[in-house]
Amino acid sequence: MNKRDLAMMVQERMGGTELAATRAIDAVLGSIRAALEAGGPVRLKGFGTFTVRGRKSRLGRNPNTGQLMEVPSHKTVHFKCSRQFRDLLNR
Repeated sequence: MNKRDLAMMVQERMGGTELAATRAIDAVLGSIRAALEAGGPVRLKGFGTFTVRGRKSRLGRNPNTGQLMEVPSHKTVHFKCSRQFRDLLNR
């Protein structure tokens, strides 16, 4: 599923236009992005929690040359689904 498919599903469920659904999706994703950039978690009851986690620097290997290189530390987004969502997926 891509963003357009998601917008079409939202449009079917809520009515309105595909453009309005796309704007709604953009607003939700932009709000999640802003909250994560500020360093806070985003908890969506019944769906899951998005958090920012730090990754330590480590040694890696260049796949083209095989040479060792340092992969710098960086932040990444982690998602943990809720128990309700996990149970729904596993039934």
